[in-house]
Amino acid sequence: MNRIATLTADELLDSRGYPTLEVRVELCSGISGSAMVPSGRSTGQYEAVELRDGDAGRYHGLGVLKAVSNVEDVIRDALSGMEIDNQCALDRALTELDGSEFKSHLGANAILGVSVACARAAANAHGLPFYRYLGGVGAQVLPVPMFNVLNGGKHASQGPDIQEFKLVPAGAPTFREAVRYGVETYHRLGEVLRDMGLATNVGDEGGYAPALPSNAAAMDAILLAIERAGYVPGQDIFIALDPAATSFFYSDGTYRLARDNLTLSTQELIAYWQAWAQTYPLISLEDPLHDADWGGFAAITTQLGQHLQIVGDDLFVTNPRFLQRGIREHCCNSILIKPNQIGTLTQTLETVRLAQRAAYTCLVSHRSGETEDALIADLAVAINAGQIKSGAPARGERVEKYNRLLRIERELGGDAIFPGLAAFPRHQAPKHRQVVHEGTAMKEGA
Repeated sequence: MNRIATLTADELLDSRGYPTLEVRVELCSGISGSAMVPSGRSTGQYEAVELRDGDAGRYHGLGVLKAVSNVEDVIRDALSGMEIDNQCALDRALTELDGSEFKSHLGANAILGVSVACARAAANAHGLPFYRYLGGVGAQVLPVPMFNVLNGGKHASQGPDIQEFKLVPAGAPTFREAVRYGVETYHRLGEVLRDMGLATNVGDEGGYAPALPSNAAAMDAILLAIERAGYVPGQDIFIALDPAATSFFYSDGTYRLARDNLTLSTQELIAYWQAWAQTYPLISLEDPLHDADWGGFAAITTQLGQHLQIVGDDLFVTNPRFLQRGIREHCCNSILIKPNQIGTLTQTLETVRLAQRAAYTCLVSHRSGETEDALIADLAVAINAGQIKSGAPARGERVEKYNRLLRIERELGGDAIFPGLAAFPRHQAPKHRQVVHEGTAMKEGA
């Protein structure tokens, strides 16, 4: 009764209004499971391939009817009758059916949709919450949320060069309180920006997208918002960055921060981040260099990684092959986990296990083109990641992930663990410099 009876797929819309895929699997018992697939805009060059139709007459070529057809005409025949409980066998069948390294034949969007829908059907068949089915009895850690409250880069063309400025309420006692800290500060940031005469329109991930005069001005505005909300920067709430540095890297080997009127070499950019780590309550730095600069990532990890989380996203693309190279070459000490970068749940979990064995932290992440599917919330708890980012506490597709975690926290009751600052084992506050914030200016003190 727990064998696959049929698979169906449909072309729906993601949070940017572009087509995406929803997959539904039904078992012989009548139990079903479904999944929607997100889409990224700032993508690594070795991500699994998202199959698009290329028909300029439909959705500017971004339709996914080919992926729908692959689910219903190719994958359904191959998986029909398979036992739903063996996720490894199902995912292996999917990857072998595709036959390409980066899932370019069937499309990673088709493959991931089927992979997650099958896992959800199995969880439903056993009457288990999805996080419990994936993670077993040990799944009980609620992640520290990272709220992307100020957008720039590819997510907000008029904003700063840096793509994401994130609040990290690691000083909160529980997940529920961490959400409150983040929400209150997010709204205070809107007030700060309005007081500065700036627009409070939001970017792809719900963060404000103001036209600030410099990248540091964004940090100063966030610090002021933290204080206005009644919290202490560097104690209650920290700051994380995702510069997405590939977006401002040029073929001559330089990085150009237009808002700061700076052109920097790799080493100069590392020094730039080091100065920020000494000035601001910075706890995590994601993609600080472009996605092919392995030597640069090794250098920044050596120089800053002893006291700062250095996260590889575009560098690793949730792929165990690239992560293994990073471990070997001492690049980063953390990895971003995005299932659609690799294409199946099994391969995602393989990457997580490799990272955890190497003492890398795991930051589970959404994509800029999201759906109401809350997969990453369950996944973060299942692997006890301790960290998640799902955008600002705004826009329904972002908030749904945080709401799902609030529900999981309630389900777990007294068994729920919120790690707080322990989720960032390398964090050390700078000892040689103390920063006092006054208004929107940073002043260094002894």
